[in-house]
Amino acid sequence: MRRSRAETDTSHTKLSRRAALLGGAQLLFMGGLAARMRHLQVDQADQFRLLAEENRINIRLIPPKRGEIFDRNGMQLAQNVPSYRIVMVREDAGDPEDVMMRLAHLINLTPEQTEAALSEIKRSAPFLPVTIAEDVSWDAVSAVSVNAPALPGVSPEVGSTRVYPRGSDFAHVVGRVGRVSQKDLDALEDPDALLRIPRFQIGKINVEAREETLLRGVAGTKQVEVNATGRVMRELDRREGQSGAAIQLTIDAKLQNYVQARLTGESAAVVIIDCEKGDILANSSAPSYDPNLFIGGISSKDYDPLLNDKYRPLVNKTVQGAYPPGSTFKMMTAMAAIEAGIIGPDDTVHCPGHLEIGGRKFHCWKRSGHGWVDLENSLKRSCDVYYYDLALKVGIEKISAMSRRFGLGIRHDLALSSVNSGLTPTKDWKLQNRGEDWVIGDTVNASIGQGFMLASPMQLAVMTARLATGRDVTPRLIKTVNGVEQPVKGNTPLDMKEGNLRKMRKSMYAVVNDRRGTAYRSRIIAEGMRMAGKTGTSQVRSAVVNNNEVPWEQRDHALFVGFAPYDNPRYACAVLVEHGGGGSTAAAPIARDVMLQALYEGEPPLEAYPSGDRGSKRALQKRLRNVQPQARIKTAKDQA
Repeated sequence: MRRSRAETDTSHTKLSRRAALLGGAQLLFMGGLAARMRHLQVDQADQFRLLAEENRINIRLIPPKRGEIFDRNGMQLAQNVPSYRIVMVREDAGDPEDVMMRLAHLINLTPEQTEAALSEIKRSAPFLPVTIAEDVSWDAVSAVSVNAPALPGVSPEVGSTRVYPRGSDFAHVVGRVGRVSQKDLDALEDPDALLRIPRFQIGKINVEAREETLLRGVAGTKQVEVNATGRVMRELDRREGQSGAAIQLTIDAKLQNYVQARLTGESAAVVIIDCEKGDILANSSAPSYDPNLFIGGISSKDYDPLLNDKYRPLVNKTVQGAYPPGSTFKMMTAMAAIEAGIIGPDDTVHCPGHLEIGGRKFHCWKRSGHGWVDLENSLKRSCDVYYYDLALKVGIEKISAMSRRFGLGIRHDLALSSVNSGLTPTKDWKLQNRGEDWVIGDTVNASIGQGFMLASPMQLAVMTARLATGRDVTPRLIKTVNGVEQPVKGNTPLDMKEGNLRKMRKSMYAVVNDRRGTAYRSRIIAEGMRMAGKTGTSQVRSAVVNNNEVPWEQRDHALFVGFAPYDNPRYACAVLVEHGGGGSTAAAPIARDVMLQALYEGEPPLEAYPSGDRGSKRALQKRLRNVQPQARIKTAKDQA
């Protein structure tokens, strides 16, 4: 059927309108697309380029070299040594179990190690290296390298591990490092990103822990190019970090070694302080342990004996232990009374063997009594009744206040773990902590360093240094950091009458050098080296015991504090022998030996000892001569 001309014209008109509409829509779409492409490629080019770089380039941390620790003479106490480990990459190994079986024949992997490694390989990304064995010997590294074709995906790597070359000598000073635990991370408000690196080690106790920030250093960084799965393709840039600080302690390693050797077989502690600057020259707790055993994790076989030892080798008795100071505290009671003008140095008190207070008898250690005694004789013969009488006159508040002026009852700021503040009790203290009123018997017991009174060997050494110098000597453990001398704190006059201090020192001199003194058998006879001091015996039970008839744990503690030379004090010391019995028999002989070692800066001449002691001291010196710590350092360097 033919269409009319009018119909044809109408149809063409409709078609042209539709084409125009469609073409316009297409042009509008293309224009919008072009505008969007320009916006993405030009206007937002910098933003997308940054996103692309972040996807393509990763920033990774480079662990810094841990700072090393030295003694006052530059001897290394904590160092870093090369260590070797064997790693495996799963995607290169093909069949990890087969490769692991072959590897086990070369480096003697235990079934437990093999199982743990395979388990970690399955959990890790296929391109990440997994450590199979750590701290292996050079022979093992060589065996793996030679057999590389038969061990696809396996390769040796070199790292660094912490080593303590002086072994057990410094376990209670330097401390040790260990792998970062979740507990470590939880204890920090904003943990350093370094701490999240697998197997990263930080200080756990003592100087290693207290100076962790200085020793750790600052991490370096490297830029690596990775593909879509995170595999490293190449390293683009590297910026080295900052090594940890080198820390020098005030401790003398040779003296420390001698003291540790001298304490062999004892549960004891010794602190030696320089009276001039407060430098701690020796800080020894016995028995000790080898911190190298803890590197990489200690086995239960090695740990259980340390944990169950009744002598408590894991405890630093010099600062963690708090003991009744016994008669070594008597100088504080006397100083409180004399400074308050309540009694003069020459005033006397009668000792019949006891003092009766409120119907209760407080006995002197000498049941027959000492008769009339003044300050010097009371210290020399360690009369208890003299100090009972002083305590009733002066009161506990003045006694405790004087004790704190001499460094007792104070937590000294040292780079050591769990430093104990001890206890110098007051009436308010007992009411707040025990819910009881203070009674006169508490004051009497405190006057001779018993009852609630507690002190650490470190505090007793500080007390003695302050008595010897009349200054507030403050203990210092860190000598330099990166060669920069650390400040000496305190060392200002105690604002006490010099005459009273001189009388106290003279009385302490009599304790050691007078024939009736309790420490006379431990005197030093070398001219210019004479020692002054005070013995102490503190009860661990309320009842008086015969130390020869009770188990070791129930025997009294033995103590001695002293300084030398008497005329020009250089060193002060405190000695504690747990359950040692008497201070004159157990602690004073040790004090004389370690003090002479410090004074002579090495083995003293036999002429420094009384003639009757020289035979035994010759044998002792022979046994201790050139004693070296037997550190069990299991590193690649030592095993090679």
